[in-house]
Amino acid sequence: MKLNPTWEYVSDRVMGGVSDGSLSIDMDAQQLVARLTGHVSLQNNGGFIQMAFDLSPDDGVVDASDWTGLEIKLRGNGESYDVRLRTAQLSRPWQSFRAQVTSTASWRVARLPFSSFQPHRTDSTFNPAALRRIGILAIGKAFEADISVAHIGFYR
Repeated sequence: MKLNPTWEYVSDRVMGGVSDGSLSIDMDAQQLVARLTGHVSLQNNGGFIQMAFDLSPDDGVVDASDWTGLEIKLRGNGESYDVRLRTAQLSRPWQSFRAQVTSTASWRVARLPFSSFQPHRTDSTFNPAALRRIGILAIGKAFEADISVAHIGFYR
């Protein structure tokens, strides 16, 4: 099931960090892509830039329990990026369920089973019936980020 995200850009500047980046929507290889670029800095306790979207308006949830996981068509600069899922059971902005994906110079489809997402700063168990938000983050080290996403959705 293909999702139709309205991507938004968020950085560590919301908490005093100094990472700098941008999100653009471009045509690439005859397809519309969301592209996250920028510099991740660890200064001032920072360390991330991200592109993310809510699955439902008004903070609603999407039931993805009939699906096996998340499928992403991506390419980038060879770095690893976090894919983070937020569910209704999470109340703090730093809580999520996360997995990593490594970008390549050529377009590829990465499949991330829901079972591969690990809890981050929460004791909750991942519940695919309560999905709220999906994010792709350049995080955890100082580096130049460059990742493009042409498709994101659920797979069986």
